Amino acid sequence: SAGVVFAITRACSQGELKSCSCDPEKKGSAKDSKGRFDWGGCSDNIDYGVKFARAFVDAKERKGKDARALMNLHNNRAGRKAVKRFLKQECKCHGVSGSCTLRTCWLAMADFRKTGDYLWKKYNGAIQVVMNQDGTGFTVANKRFKKPTKNDLVYFESSPDYCIRDRDVGSPGTAGRVCNQTSRGMDSCEVMCCGRGYDTLRVSRMTKCECKFHWCCAVRCQDCLEEVDIHTCKAPKAAGWASRT
Repeated sequence: SAGVVFAITRACSQGELKSCSCDPEKKGSAKDSKGRFDWGGCSDNIDYGVKFARAFVDAKERKGKDARALMNLHNNRAGRKAVKRFLKQECKCHGVSGSCTLRTCWLAMADFRKTGDYLWKKYNGAIQVVMNQDGTGFTVANKRFKKPTKNDLVYFESSPDYCIRDRDVGSPGTAGRVCNQTSRGMDSCEVMCCGRGYDTLRVSRMTKCECKFHWCCAVRCQDCLEEVDIHTCKAPKAAGWASRT
């Protein structure tokens, strides 16, 4: 939902859509903490992007009345609000020697990476909820936790343990997966192998090396044999593995 808002709003500003353009409301003069300024340039029409995303992404969920539909509608709205959260005012000064006797300002979306990082944190702190008695909303599953706001992400069921093979949920597990020993991210052996450790196999492979450019116009390389270490995740212990297959 956040991605749709960003893509549509950006397309409006770049003139790629006939149905929208820059924000038509950002005209004339206005005032902020630094004084008066004139709206100029092309302010991102994020209200159009939000409206489009709501109609497009929420269409299927509005037909349902079950818990999943309510959850998706809530999370979709949180995604749209996340993009709007990072809308910022940018200005350009006009005047002698760059003095700000006159400012021209416009509203612009921040890089989508900011929205992604924000939603990733919300995902990690998502709140488990249950349907209320009349089926029109939900409440927190654990009374010790705060009630979710419109900016929070919610869920009804915990995710399966994707570390272990489980045919019922379509999880192949991570046994045998190639991992990156030097990484500290999601592809690292520590994360990918779920603490089970990994096996290392040294293999030989042919690569292109000593490449040189020859005038004109070709690149010629030699074939070199190199040895590399391949790291793969260990399987769970026999008892645990058998119980899930």
